[in-house]
Amino acid sequence: MELRRVAPPGSARIVAKLESANPTGGMKDRVAMAMVDAAAADGRLAPDGTVVEYTGGTTGVSLALICAARGYRAHLVTSDAFSEDKRRTMRAYGAVVDEIPSDGGRITRELIQAMIAKAEQIGRLPGHWFCDQLKNPDGEAGYHALGEEMWRQAGRVDALVQSIGTAHSIHGTAAGLRRHDPRVRVVAAEPAESPVLSGGASGSHRIEGIGIGFRPPLWRASEVDEIQTATTDEAQEMARRLAREEGIFAGSSTGLNVIVALRLAKRLGPDATVGTIVIDSGLRYVSTEVFAPRA
Repeated sequence: MELRRVAPPGSARIVAKLESANPTGGMKDRVAMAMVDAAAADGRLAPDGTVVEYTGGTTGVSLALICAARGYRAHLVTSDAFSEDKRRTMRAYGAVVDEIPSDGGRITRELIQAMIAKAEQIGRLPGHWFCDQLKNPDGEAGYHALGEEMWRQAGRVDALVQSIGTAHSIHGTAAGLRRHDPRVRVVAAEPAESPVLSGGASGSHRIEGIGIGFRPPLWRASEVDEIQTATTDEAQEMARRLAREEGIFAGSSTGLNVIVALRLAKRLGPDATVGTIVIDSGLRYVSTEVFAPRA
């Protein structure tokens, strides 16, 4: 979709890949299928095995779907820091879900590390396969097609903006785009409250699915041209604007993407095209502060 109302006149064209149209309503369907298929193909995941993962919810929902469709079991570790909508959806697909308590709903490095430790422990059980998305190199290939689709559907793309969780999506999508034009500029986005990729200190924020508080193990800084930040409040407000002004119902990580895409579009001017990603549907956040009734 081309953004027509939030983008000011004179800026570059901004196109947003509508990943909320995927089966579970999010882009992680791609990475979940790539990781599960690779593990099944080489024997790490047995035909009747259990997939184990830590998740902010989006990857967990996608893994739960893939497991239900392929006949596996899913045991997922998440937290009350992430939306109730996502936790209920994982369980609806049949997953066992463990919840690690957060510090007042804040997403922090310590919380993510506690989730990882719990999932790693469960993954040692017989017949269980620990997906370990942050260290799993199979995930990136799931996004190569996203880059190909973005290029084909947009006609061309001069720059890509994507927020960082595992880093699979930015590297995989960029690879797909750069097959067509190696000059495509790649810009990463992260929460201003926890700008670790920008060289700042780890902190707490409320943008679900990104900003894990430490450098992702598979992050490759040499493939990214710049990093920009915005606050949780700014990202949430942009998510609300996208719903009201563009008819795009998405979460705050998408809001962050669009904020940075707007900055880049202004800089590049009207002859360029900036691509970004609608990461998941706003239906996952209707119970959260993003779309809570406001006075």
